[in-house]
Amino acid sequence: MLKYLSEHKDERTQVDVKSLEEGPHHLEYYSYDSLVSPEILREAIKAERNGYDAFIIGCFYDPALHEAREVTRIVVTGPGESSIFLASLLGNKFSIIVGRRKWIPLMEENVIKYGMRDKLTSFKHIGLGVHDLHKDEEETKRRTVQAAKEAIDEGAEVIILGCTVFFGFYRELQSTLGVPVIDPVIAALKVAEMKVDIKRKFGWSYSRIGLYEMPPLNEIQEWNLFK
Repeated sequence: MLKYLSEHKDERTQVDVKSLEEGPHHLEYYSYDSLVSPEILREAIKAERNGYDAFIIGCFYDPALHEAREVTRIVVTGPGESSIFLASLLGNKFSIIVGRRKWIPLMEENVIKYGMRDKLTSFKHIGLGVHDLHKDEEETKRRTVQAAKEAIDEGAEVIILGCTVFFGFYRELQSTLGVPVIDPVIAALKVAEMKVDIKRKFGWSYSRIGLYEMPPLNEIQEWNLFK
């Protein structure tokens, strides 16, 4: 993944990749998703302490996205949110291609939470789990093209690949389909770079009124949180 990110980053950007040391190796289940949030928060806080400008969460579900923004002052992006907002800028309607039907409810919740329900044409699943997507790449691409063509026939103008493990497929799919195909890994990286840039140049960052109000420091210290 570091090599892939390095190929797509701005030349001024330094990228490091950190995998969680414990827990599930994929987040296909709500229960798995709930297990990783505490570690993501700790890693986000650690990234800020170590001088990073941005923290990218590496799952399309965007686990702990709002929570990480709440407890740090650096840029935090998620592949799901980044892809959805980029897609909304590139066309009137988008569809999201996912591996398994199981993934759809949580992702649909996020689309609604991000205020983009009216932009969503459909979800399409291709019957492959996270660990299957690169086992037979030609079969993955075949199924994805078929699903995307159905989505385009239904009105989608942009296709989002709804898992970070779809990395590397977007360019060929885009050429075949003739519409923008959003790679969520690249989307999260580019949105992070953009947010860092506008924060430096214009001072635009997360509002601390309402959604991203930070918890009181004295409570964090007294209760020994996020250690």
